[in-house]
Amino acid sequence: MKKDTKVLVFACNWCSYAGADLAGMMRLESKENWRIIRVMCSGRVGMDLVIYALIKGVGGVMVLGCHLGECHYLEGNYYTEKRGKLLKKILEFVGIGEEKVEVAWVSASEGKKFSSLVNKMVERLNETN
Repeated sequence: MKKDTKVLVFACNWCSYAGADLAGMMRLESKENWRIIRVMCSGRVGMDLVIYALIKGVGGVMVLGCHLGECHYLEGNYYTEKRGKLLKKILEFVGIGEEKVEVAWVSASEGKKFSSLVNKMVERLNETN
């Protein structure tokens, strides 16, 4: 039996975590093998945290934040976007693969989008595993 890949989701408190909460309240179907960590802003998730999670055996990491231009801390998600692009290049260069990291934007009213993003990431990683 194939072991399911674990996915760690860093979600900003103001938008993405609320989107996850909405997905739960809507009782949307979700894969079981992901865990969420609430952070005050996606901009606070450094590359070191993502790399540490991957080294420790997490199959994939998602960093979800407010839509660009809507960050409660003004520019946090712009930092996240820049870090995400750089991190993907680094992971590809060292042979880990950029598909293990995803950066996306989910608002508090997008429960379906949150659920869809997480489910697609889990399925994609399970296929490549």
